[in-house]
Amino acid sequence: MNRQRNQPPADTDDVSRSIARVARLHRAVAERLLSRHGLHAGQELLMMRLWDHGPQSQSALVEHLGLDASTVTRMVQRLEQSGFVRRRRSESDRRAVTVEATAAARALRDRIAEAWGELEDITLAGLDRSERATLLHLLGRLTDNLDRPAAPAPAPAPAVEQD
Repeated sequence: MNRQRNQPPADTDDVSRSIARVARLHRAVAERLLSRHGLHAGQELLMMRLWDHGPQSQSALVEHLGLDASTVTRMVQRLEQSGFVRRRRSESDRRAVTVEATAAARALRDRIAEAWGELEDITLAGLDRSERATLLHLLGRLTDNLDRPAAPAPAPAPAVEQD
């Protein structure tokens, strides 16, 4: 690809590549900022959910985060090993697991908010208020596009017999 870095993408292939690159770089910067506080990128989203909404069932976390159950299970296990969450059986449904933030995690809340603010500043550096609003609007539209249920795959064409 020989186009200049600041030129707009020429087609959707370039757009998809740019989105993938931005997502990868954003996650790498988030990882660097969060690792200072003992978290890995992605774990802060789970913690923010617990900080904002209190103890949650693990299945509610799976649904809210939009991740598969095994990913959330591993994330919760790692956070528990780090002392940031505690798991316990639900009092109303002994099959369900409730996840709650520990005192150690609650002490991190302001520092994680600061790290996210720093991530936001790094990500949006050089964009004015209007560009930020446009970016947010366009990202919302992309999210809507990608969040729609996938159309069913077309049925395979019937096999044609050859003589």
